[in-house]
Amino acid sequence: MKRNGKEFEVHSNNTQTEKYAFIGVRGCELNAIFIQDKVFKDGEYVDPYYKQIRENILIIAVNCTEPGGTCFCVSMNTGPKVKKGYDLALTEIIAEKKHNFTAEAGSEKGEEILNKLSAKEAAKEDVETVDKLMKSASRKMGRKMDTAGIKDLLYENLEHPQWDDAAKRCLTCANCTMVCPTCFCSTVEDVTDLKGENAERWRRWDSCFSLDYSKVAGGNFRTSPKARYRQWMTHKLGTWIDQFGTSGCVGCGRCITWCPVGIDITKEVQAIRNNPIKKQTKSA
Repeated sequence: MKRNGKEFEVHSNNTQTEKYAFIGVRGCELNAIFIQDKVFKDGEYVDPYYKQIRENILIIAVNCTEPGGTCFCVSMNTGPKVKKGYDLALTEIIAEKKHNFTAEAGSEKGEEILNKLSAKEAAKEDVETVDKLMKSASRKMGRKMDTAGIKDLLYENLEHPQWDDAAKRCLTCANCTMVCPTCFCSTVEDVTDLKGENAERWRRWDSCFSLDYSKVAGGNFRTSPKARYRQWMTHKLGTWIDQFGTSGCVGCGRCITWCPVGIDITKEVQAIRNNPIKKQTKSA
């Protein structure tokens, strides 16, 4: 915003024209992009900045053949094989006397790229190998999460003692939200120059684990680590379903990997499932 006499002129910086190529996108990450689409592009309120960038990306996905120790994408039905939304999908095949890739086009842009490459049609043996690799990867997940009725499970256990147990360990460092591919919390900063002639509004990445994030005019409604951790996990696995029709977790396991105290979201869910709060039966 720029001062012009007694008036102000508002200028948008929505002039993004660059094109991007996302290379090596795994199934969990691709599903995270779909979730972000629901929030920023396909809902009632469209984010023009997100939409413009999203429509100018090339996605070269990779079918994951070696899941990590904290992966649980099979539990979330997001991998290890990519299913849609990509331009090209690659699968690496490593054999005793062979090291090659199979490539599958998922869009017109992908077809154009394949047609320009000196590639040949995949042999039946390679297609069968890809199928075997995907089945093998599905069996080698480092973690798993039982998602049956998970939304109601969390809703009915908001006062479960497991939240206190997690809070004793949680540092509220926000690592989990910084590495999660679906977390999108942000804050807004207004900056002016000393003359008061120019003002800028910036959107900054933020986290629900930040104490200031829940500060409002009437005070702060999530002052404890317990409240903030519970908000994050129940939103990710429960209220997200009500808001956007899907879980906010894609099973990438990054929150587990990057937690400095080793909090494991799959174990937290299982602890509540193993010993849920019993409903009280009332009689009139």
